[in-house]
Amino acid sequence: MVRKTKEDTQQTYEALLNAAEQVFCKKGVSKTTLNDVACAAGMTRGAIYWHFKDKKELFHALCDRAFLPMETLLNEITGSSIDEPLAAIRRLNLHFLRQVTINPRQTKVFDIIFHRCEKTAEMQSFIQERESRAECIDQIAEIFKAAVAKGELPLNTDIAIAVQINHAFLVGLVHEWLIDPSAYDLSASAETMIDVLIAGLVTRPPLKKD
Repeated sequence: MVRKTKEDTQQTYEALLNAAEQVFCKKGVSKTTLNDVACAAGMTRGAIYWHFKDKKELFHALCDRAFLPMETLLNEITGSSIDEPLAAIRRLNLHFLRQVTINPRQTKVFDIIFHRCEKTAEMQSFIQERESRAECIDQIAEIFKAAVAKGELPLNTDIAIAVQINHAFLVGLVHEWLIDPSAYDLSASAETMIDVLIAGLVTRPPLKKD
């Protein structure tokens, strides 16, 4: 029996994620079985169980791969002193929207997350358990705190609400655009839309109640 190399193992892992991406997009997450994914990848179920204990873990890995470019940039920004925090928020937002709109793989994965991931108990627990999402939210909150410290936002800015406004703006924008990507060119409009958001946060920032 030939032993698999680390490279072979990684290739199998990526092939399974690619197959899951295709099947989830076609059938929806809840209606997809691990056998469906194995067949799409041209492998046995044993190959899946070597890498993933269940469908939730497979879906988790697929999402992690999609979010990696955003998380990498976020870590880069927060890993050093931030001279212009709101410019950093703008850069992150623009990077996210361009990833979703220009990269076909990212477009497909976010379509799965928003429109082909039925709200079952299994998927709800996935959302609640995803630690990296909470870490990203915390890191973005730190950037908004830096904006306050730098005087870009008032001292009594409600950081939690500012983060939620930013998050809801991005999620809502992508969610609606994915319903009909032909409606308008989100990639071309991204900078203008983000600038409107940032301008709103600056001119009418959410403030803590006395």
